[in-house]
Amino acid sequence: MDLNARRRRAHITIMDTEKSLYFQDLTMYSEWPTVQTSLSEFEELAMERVQLLRIMEQSSLKGHKYFSEEWKQCIKEDLLKHGLKKYARVMSGFGGHAEADLAARRADYLSHFILRMSYCRSEDLRKWFIARELDWFRLRFLAQSTEAIQTFLRSNKLDYTPISKEEKEELKGELIESTRGMTDAIFPTMDFYKVPFKDILFLVKTKRVLLKLGFGFVPMSELVVCLLSKFRNILSESLNTTNHRLPHLADDRITDLLQTLHFSYTGNEYVVSDNKDAVNPADIDRFSKKHFPLCMRHMHETLRANHHLKHHSRLSYGLFLKAIGVQYENFIGFWRQEFTKKMDNDKFNKSYLYNFNHQFGKVGRMMDYLPYSCNKIIMGSVGPGEAHGCPFRHFDSANLKAKLNEYGVSQEASRDIMGLVKNGHYQMACTKYFEITHGQAPALTINHPNQYYEESMNLVKEKSVKIDNK
Repeated sequence: MDLNARRRRAHITIMDTEKSLYFQDLTMYSEWPTVQTSLSEFEELAMERVQLLRIMEQSSLKGHKYFSEEWKQCIKEDLLKHGLKKYARVMSGFGGHAEADLAARRADYLSHFILRMSYCRSEDLRKWFIARELDWFRLRFLAQSTEAIQTFLRSNKLDYTPISKEEKEELKGELIESTRGMTDAIFPTMDFYKVPFKDILFLVKTKRVLLKLGFGFVPMSELVVCLLSKFRNILSESLNTTNHRLPHLADDRITDLLQTLHFSYTGNEYVVSDNKDAVNPADIDRFSKKHFPLCMRHMHETLRANHHLKHHSRLSYGLFLKAIGVQYENFIGFWRQEFTKKMDNDKFNKSYLYNFNHQFGKVGRMMDYLPYSCNKIIMGSVGPGEAHGCPFRHFDSANLKAKLNEYGVSQEASRDIMGLVKNGHYQMACTKYFEITHGQAPALTINHPNQYYEESMNLVKEKSVKIDNK
């Protein structure tokens, strides 16, 4: 994949030589693309693909049965909500050949290979990437027509042949008896495929397939499992190969992106705007208990107890307060009041005032700094005596359990949260904490402390409106 240095996103012209890669929605991604793309498009495709896979992962928290119509509709709505129309188009199974269809499939194809270069670097990254890509493959497969599936099988040189109506009727009794869940009522609506014995060993092991002359007769409902097994093997092998070749990639323009992509933030930016409700510092103690995520509540309580925070903690918590609506004069007054409980005013002005002015862009580079996202907080390191960081990531198990218990989380709910933490799903653990403490899940998985605060405040406003309307 060649990169040129143009930063401005131009209209994408799909060459005839590459259209063969994008002629259908479902693909095994078996051929590396050799097309040229701009650096800006490369970055955009990478970020959008990460967002797609996160939406796939986060959908599991919303209570819908995997691959049910409700689950698929939930994913489609989230894709549209985040402006990922191209992926919503690809998952719909239209199989069109208009320019928009080709452009959507091109983005899907190229972004998959970009992420291979990013997620090949460790076993944990590979495991996460493969699981999400298998879900994405299955989601698209379920939307394909019979004709589209047969085209896919032929294009991938898979010897999976649909049996004729005559052969199906001839084997009816054996097929119903050997196929799990098959009944006389379902049988007429189900297509069967002859699949080589070696590709269905998992079905043979569980004794749920009819075998004859080296072939298994596999219903459409099981065909996707065969394909997923093959796709997993292809993808796993490719990631290992890519990892070995990656050190030879000497392009500084994309190396940093690939190394940090999994921890990149893909949500909204949170800034102080003129129409944001101003937060009175007198309300912060109360807000911290009801509306702050665990990370910000911990820093606030540490500040109240010690009347001081170290540099990185001040920066993380200060930018959060700024973005929730603590205005400049109140912001400085809040920190001054707390710090001067253990130092005089001159010491505060000399050693700390510049830092707080800097957060508001009043000095130095005069930048309006943005608050930290969950990924930035999770990636950061936490030293002795520091209070920042993600409790789900940086607290040890005993301290986290104690903190959850202190905040009124039941033992059963705590076990659910700790299970997510154990598997490295820190943002999902925070989302679960929100659901437990608010009585309902947030609209989206928590990706930012200020998103947590905003969603919590919105629930209060919604409840207030309902009471007023009664």
